[in-house]
Amino acid sequence: MPPGDAEEGDPAHARLRRDLEAVLMVVDQPVAAYDIARAFDRPVREIEAALTELSEEYTVQGRGFDLRQVAEGWRVYTRPECADIVEHFLKEGQEVRLTQAALETLAVVAYRQPVSRGRVSAVRGVNCDGVMRTLVLRGLVEEAGHDPESGALLYRTTSYFLERLGLRSLDELPDLAPFLPDDIEGLDDTGEHTS
Repeated sequence: MPPGDAEEGDPAHARLRRDLEAVLMVVDQPVAAYDIARAFDRPVREIEAALTELSEEYTVQGRGFDLRQVAEGWRVYTRPECADIVEHFLKEGQEVRLTQAALETLAVVAYRQPVSRGRVSAVRGVNCDGVMRTLVLRGLVEEAGHDPESGALLYRTTSYFLERLGLRSLDELPDLAPFLPDDIEGLDDTGEHTS
């Protein structure tokens, strides 16, 4: 057996497949096999073989998702034959009330836009990647280009957000000053006290 290849029943190969699935579930854009190989400290050929194997397995099993290689790399996608049910679910989900975490995240985006997910997470003090994806899927937040310094993807609220709040523009958002603590002068952008 050539180096880097593993039999399907091999525990190390099973862990590799598991770890690949875990990473692919959290990426929000295609990721190159080279980047995964570098992060996993494994040969690119081994990663590419495992990704291809997973993709073929998902197809044979008829899963609702597909692992595809596109120009930029690998990513999990919804199968085209599931598009109608996913669209129906997402539209129905727009009528569901937002969680406290979603409301907090939406407020940060509304008042700080355009803003990166990392900045929103820093302001809230918790990782907000999942909540941001939900807000994008519900049409309340959208991509707004890239930060020129860091290259991070920026987000802003949508016209649907304004419509749902009954606002004509962001200028009609209520002033935050009455809701801030009295000792605001000693706070930085994340709410931490500065020296």
